Amino acid sequence: MDVSQFELDALGVFSHPDDAELSISGTLLRLKSLGYRTGVLDMTRGEMGTRGTPETRSEEAVAAARIMKLDLRLNLGQPDGHIWNTEKARTAVVRVLRSHKPKILLTTHWDDPHPDHANTCHIVREAARLATMARYDEEGQQAPVRMPAIMHSLFSRHTAPSFIVDVSEFVAEKMAAIKAHASQFYCPESKEPETRISDKGFLDEIEYRMRYFGSLIGVEAGEPFYVREALNVDDPVALLTRPMNIYS
Repeated sequence: MDVSQFELDALGVFSHPDDAELSISGTLLRLKSLGYRTGVLDMTRGEMGTRGTPETRSEEAVAAARIMKLDLRLNLGQPDGHIWNTEKARTAVVRVLRSHKPKILLTTHWDDPHPDHANTCHIVREAARLATMARYDEEGQQAPVRMPAIMHSLFSRHTAPSFIVDVSEFVAEKMAAIKAHASQFYCPESKEPETRISDKGFLDEIEYRMRYFGSLIGVEAGEPFYVREALNVDDPVALLTRPMNIYS
């Protein structure tokens, strides 16, 4: 199948292979269960990582994509550790958006402490707007698209979530997708240097984090998101009477 024009409902755009798994894989699995077409765009091959090789990481990303039931996974091949908001980077993302026409984008928050993550956020926000302009990147010979909505995954402690997605049914699959990146995370047989994320306790922290955000809405596990734009709500009663933690 020619995937160059395959349309998506939701596209996650993240800096490194495994970023989407750590941040939004539960939400992508939930969206897939609802019948939406989902994809991930990795900005880099993760070649600056202490562990693994770009080739290994590519194989791991494919394995994780299967677990997440993605319809599409792409890689822009931007330089790891050197993601900048350049014309080249913006144009590359614009072309992906015009090819696949996602209705929503999921990406990092601009307050993320990792510079690649923060810069990816800025590139995504600007590319989403530029993709709507008919005279931008005319040499790409692609029609402009409607601007997708953007939701930002949260790791910053300084930003309160706009909403939390219930991912209680997908915790095991999310953790399996993360563990598909075996070169990066805890593996007792690994002989590679230890890193912050390869520590045995790191994977527990990811699950604890899901449990914490789930507790804020009265469910087993959740993933937090922030949206900068105002939300258009059809039914405030339905929105505000969903089960939630009444003790907050």
